[in-house]
Amino acid sequence: MAPKKEGKGLISHGQVAENRRARFDYEIMDTVEAGIVLTGTEVKSLRAGQAQIAESYASPEGGELWLINAYIPEYLQANRFNHVERRPRKLLVSKKQLARLSQEVERAGNTIVPLKLYFNEHGKAKLLIGLGKGKKAYDKRETAKNRDWNREKSRIMKEGGRG
Repeated sequence: MAPKKEGKGLISHGQVAENRRARFDYEIMDTVEAGIVLTGTEVKSLRAGQAQIAESYASPEGGELWLINAYIPEYLQANRFNHVERRPRKLLVSKKQLARLSQEVERAGNTIVPLKLYFNEHGKAKLLIGLGKGKKAYDKRETAKNRDWNREKSRIMKEGGRG
């Protein structure tokens, strides 16, 4: 889904940031859509299409879920009312989802990885998080091998099988 831009190049709904490395480094077992608590300048910066979630993770702490190390740059027009770029941000999930995610992290040693940051059709900022289990080096090689083979296979099919 391509970002829908309103006047002046701002995103009204659609994808803002994606963690493309997550599916390579982790085996994603389950995904959950979470709301995110933001300040006004953070929302304006996101609407301009600027954010990075590649090095971030989610952590259950004190009965709440927090997004750690996500980068949302300062909004240049905000002068003294700006936000801290890498502050922890609270994620909004139900108590049931939080209990399940916390249990999986503690019991099985899994990680909660942010996959995609976007605005939904109502214009609300959402974060798609996945419950991931870290891949070993040989699993990553297998993933790369399958990806390369699928690319080669589609190229052969596109040429009509004349190799």
